[in-house]
Amino acid sequence: MNTQSKTPSLVEVRDLRFGYGDRDVLQGVNLVVPRGKVVAIMGGSGCGKTTLMRLIGGQLKPRGGELKVCGQSVPALDREGLYALRRRMSMLFQFGALFTDMSVFDNVAFPMREHTALSEPIVRDLVLMKLHAVGLRGAAQLLPSELSGGMARRVALARAIALDPELMMYDEPFAGLDPISLGVIGQLIRKLNDALGASSIVVTHDVHESLQIVDYIYFLSEGKVVAEGTPDEIRASTDPWVHQFVWGEADGPVPFQVAAEPYETALLGVSRA
Repeated sequence: MNTQSKTPSLVEVRDLRFGYGDRDVLQGVNLVVPRGKVVAIMGGSGCGKTTLMRLIGGQLKPRGGELKVCGQSVPALDREGLYALRRRMSMLFQFGALFTDMSVFDNVAFPMREHTALSEPIVRDLVLMKLHAVGLRGAAQLLPSELSGGMARRVALARAIALDPELMMYDEPFAGLDPISLGVIGQLIRKLNDALGASSIVVTHDVHESLQIVDYIYFLSEGKVVAEGTPDEIRASTDPWVHQFVWGEADGPVPFQVAAEPYETALLGVSRA
């Protein structure tokens, strides 16, 4: 049962379809991101998770279906309308994507200087506030090259929340992190979402960490939502696809072996009798 409908929606996706040339990537995706909630999108590599986020952000246009953010149809927006909507969103890119020649302070200040007319004293106070929220106020003058991987991801998170977005999107936020940094980032995603009153979409392969911080999970496979539910429902699921993904099993609905001719034929050039 989908409990998502009980809360007003920030993102609504209905029968969304997209592809590159003759290759279909999304084939009728349906999902909802309620206001104030953290929603995870999981699935194997190449199933369309990042493509879905690009569609939500208006970087790509779908072939069909409906896609609304903050009540607005994203594909129908003109350039000015799309840019206005994007100012209500933010993205934490995989591995942070910090500006390498800027200090931590200037990285976080960048969106404020770019998109607002705030004075430098106010920018300074806001930047320190954001850095304090992620535990890095003391690293304000360091360069990205002087940070650990976990610290760099936290700086990127501070930059992502610089303008207090309504919608946060995270592309593999746990990739490449040690267990301590992974736990810190996971808890920050949850706490910052609740503190800002925002909604968050987390694209990730990290099942264990996600089940601890999200409110709802969608599983994508072959361009469709094949399963969904709360963390408790996912843990208790008997669906073979969900069970294989959650427990990391080699064989199941997603086979370990790619379809091929019989092994004997490949090796010996003979077929089975």
